[in-house]
Amino acid sequence: MEVKDALKLVRFSEEKMAKIPLFDSERMLIDLYALLPGQAQKIHAHREQDKLYYVLEGEVVVTLGEEEALLAPGMAALARAGVAHGVRNESGSRAVLLVVTAPRP
Repeated sequence: MEVKDALKLVRFSEEKMAKIPLFDSERMLIDLYALLPGQAQKIHAHREQDKLYYVLEGEVVVTLGEEEALLAPGMAALARAGVAHGVRNESGSRAVLLVVTAPRP
């Protein structure tokens, strides 16, 4: 059985957004993203993978294609394969996201 206390794994980096591996299988990746105010994940796309962003703490702006949305705790956004996506923390507080990528790149 694989059980982890995700919030105890969270760490922040002054240099850039922290990407913390949570689970890794043949079919998907599950990570935590920890963003300090002003940090971001650059806009990019995956040809064959979908990515789910789920906010655990704080607020982030998610970009999906040409659209943007503000996500708060409990909110999620799905970037389907081929759609440019990224997140940024424009707030004055830190943010933590659960991020699922499938199928595994």
